[in-house]
Amino acid sequence: MRMYDLIKKKRDGEPLSKDEITYMVSEYTKGAIPDYQMSAMMMAIYFQGMRDDETAYLTMAMAHSGAMLDLSAIEGVKVDKHSTGGVGDKTSIALAPMVAACGVKIAKMSGRGLGHTGGTIDKLESFPGFSTEISSEHFISQVNKIGISIMGQTQDIAPADKKLYALRDVTATVDNMSLIAASIMSKKLASGADAIVLDVKTGSGAFMKKQEDAIALAEAMTTIGNHAGKKTIAVISDMDEPLGFAVGNALEVKEAIETLQGKGPEDFVTLCITLGTQMLMAGGIAEKEEQAEDMLKKAITDGSALRKLAEFVEAQGGDATAVYDVSLLPKASIVEEVFSEQEGYIKKIVCDEIGVCSLLLGGGRETKESRIDLAVGIILHKKVGDYVRRGESLATLHANDSVKLAAAKARFLQAYHFTATPIEKRTLIRKMIR
Repeated sequence: MRMYDLIKKKRDGEPLSKDEITYMVSEYTKGAIPDYQMSAMMMAIYFQGMRDDETAYLTMAMAHSGAMLDLSAIEGVKVDKHSTGGVGDKTSIALAPMVAACGVKIAKMSGRGLGHTGGTIDKLESFPGFSTEISSEHFISQVNKIGISIMGQTQDIAPADKKLYALRDVTATVDNMSLIAASIMSKKLASGADAIVLDVKTGSGAFMKKQEDAIALAEAMTTIGNHAGKKTIAVISDMDEPLGFAVGNALEVKEAIETLQGKGPEDFVTLCITLGTQMLMAGGIAEKEEQAEDMLKKAITDGSALRKLAEFVEAQGGDATAVYDVSLLPKASIVEEVFSEQEGYIKKIVCDEIGVCSLLLGGGRETKESRIDLAVGIILHKKVGDYVRRGESLATLHANDSVKLAAAKARFLQAYHFTATPIEKRTLIRKMIR
């Protein structure tokens, strides 16, 4: 088998077989196929596309390119959740304890963020001492003991995806549905969960700007997961404005804690309940949606979800007292409001621009080597549909650098668009795909 022949075959629009795709992924992971040939293949796939069976073969080859995490030692059904990311997306920090408090085992691998805000791991490190650098043995033992653990993605999980994504990132071949689906699902399948709930975002703050693209990605991923024997459900959710009011690592952790105290923003609570409902049903804890919703709401009102968060933080070396006293979380030295220069109803918030503002403050990474400032970020006071008077506060910016603050402040105002006529609130949950 020659890589030249496979490139030519895909260039001409012919499908690749399971053996051909397995060979290609295996040899590239080992270094036997050079980057320039794989770049040509990625570009051929970008233009010619892949059939559903090809996408499934690619996903499984990438998943099996390294270690497959064995979670059989964990009692019960293990359910994982994945988000395609967005602005203010702190969902796992509130959702995982809610679901674990209801009896579903959460054994989750997460990553760090690259872009406007940190990833789940970065946010969790707002708790002093918290670490996701734990052994597989610790990970499994902790899930059995308290029902929840989150560890960092290890180097030997889907190494083919790491190599391929780095190559796609510099060859303009990221934006292909099959390649995106295979990248996400290869890591999920290698992580060993029995069921997977996907939160696929759509809108200006999401990777998939158009709803039809988000639906196509969700359908591709659920097909892959279900064919691999994993119960897979996707929820299409709106990301045309930030989720909740907090954007920035420690600020998002604080909002997640407030949510577990019963004081969360309506949109964020709705998303957590929606995803949690699917996770409880996939885990066999609830048979009907109404039953699952009631269980999740009770976990908030009786305090068991908040206690589960504290238990989880402590089990991974963090200071659990910060769960009950958020003043112990990182705090910025400069706190300044941004006032509206216009009057009217908020017609649109350019969501990804709010993310860029957080990045400018230091809340995200421009490169893998960038150091995140966990304390900085934005607390929004007004969202789409709200009426704003001139001079009224739109948001509070948290900063540790006055120059960065000035840059973020100037850009922030450009993200808000106004109209004189009332605007309806956007629908958060767009579609469910099984």
